[in-house]
Amino acid sequence: MLTSMTGFGKSLVKFNDLIIETEVKSLNSRYLELSFKMPKSLTQKEFEIRELVKSKLSRGKVFVAIYISRDSSSKTNSYIDSEGLEKAVGILTELKQKLNIKTALKIENLISFQNLYLTDTAIDEENEFKYIQQAIIEAIEDMNLMRKKEGSELEIDLNKRVNTIEESLKFVENSNPEFIKLYFEKLKERAKQLTTDLVDNPDRLNMELALISEKYDVTEECVRLHSHISQFRETMNNGNEAGRRLNFLCQEMNREANTINSKSISSDIIYSGIAIKDELEKIREQIQNIE
Repeated sequence: MLTSMTGFGKSLVKFNDLIIETEVKSLNSRYLELSFKMPKSLTQKEFEIRELVKSKLSRGKVFVAIYISRDSSSKTNSYIDSEGLEKAVGILTELKQKLNIKTALKIENLISFQNLYLTDTAIDEENEFKYIQQAIIEAIEDMNLMRKKEGSELEIDLNKRVNTIEESLKFVENSNPEFIKLYFEKLKERAKQLTTDLVDNPDRLNMELALISEKYDVTEECVRLHSHISQFRETMNNGNEAGRRLNFLCQEMNREANTINSKSISSDIIYSGIAIKDELEKIREQIQNIE
């Protein structure tokens, strides 16, 4: 079953007076890109949260928002943020110095800055963080339900398109012998005409045959591909902001491989061209990580 990279999920987990609301949104991306919005009290836990999300998702541009609050009916719904308290004291001390105020700091002075150090988002890491992890997992699971549903719809659409391709392919397979026969008859008539003129103009026969064979000659494409490979290696060795140039060269090499395949009448050469394109695709994926 296919899974879409686009989805949205949310969860609500409560423990005692702690209320945790989590939202997870995912968009299309070649790799896994994570962004977080969370209370300052979770800053030290960001690495653990990031690793948790990475263990559940493999691709997508993912946004995780975590909101923490305390039940308003709780008697202990406010907590002192030590870092914020130090910041408030620092601000007041700096104001005293700039305004040349001699009186000592008082509690009532700090009350005016309570938004800096009083919070209802502080958590007990030992007992409460596991519920935050639970909320994240539940939100991801909720999002994955949407992603799977959209994936199943994509699968239906893709199957329709594959069926259409198969129908076109059957037409090509059934019609190809007839077209080959017609092309052969035309070439035979052309050859007869050239043979008739051979005594008077042998150079013309060689020229016409050369033009026909040139349609299937891939020498120029091979030369250009060798040149691109050489530049690719040179760019890797230089290493200065090589990503964009390597990506461009990869596109040019892919263009030559496509032309080789389109011009070739040899199955062995076509298989080689496919192998080149397969390697180029793997290279292109790796290049995305290069600056």
